[in-house]
Amino acid sequence: MSRQTDLNDMLNDIANELEGFYGASVVDLDTGMSLASISRINNFDLDVASAYNSEMVKAKFKTIAALNLDTGLEDMLLTLSDQLHLIRMLSNTEFIYVAVSRQGTNLAMLRSVVNRYVSALQN
Repeated sequence: MSRQTDLNDMLNDIANELEGFYGASVVDLDTGMSLASISRINNFDLDVASAYNSEMVKAKFKTIAALNLDTGLEDMLLTLSDQLHLIRMLSNTEFIYVAVSRQGTNLAMLRSVVNRYVSALQN
């Protein structure tokens, strides 16, 4: 299978497993462009989210460098009053972004599902 097919399949599987799924994308960090995406909410613009999330990830890498931390970035969590947004690094140049309803999914389930599919993709 092609990498594009693998990414699309991964996002579809994540969407089907998480209750309250809003949307997800695999993002190129340098360009902020979505390499693959899926949304269950009509007005949830993953292209906009991908672009802004890439800037946030770049800022976190700058923070890590400024603090002279000898560590890597694994994931970032944004907790909104009614949503959870998880950014999980796939490599130094790509990440997956997943948004869900807090009423449908808890943080442990979100991380577990995303980590399982990321591990399968990387093997």
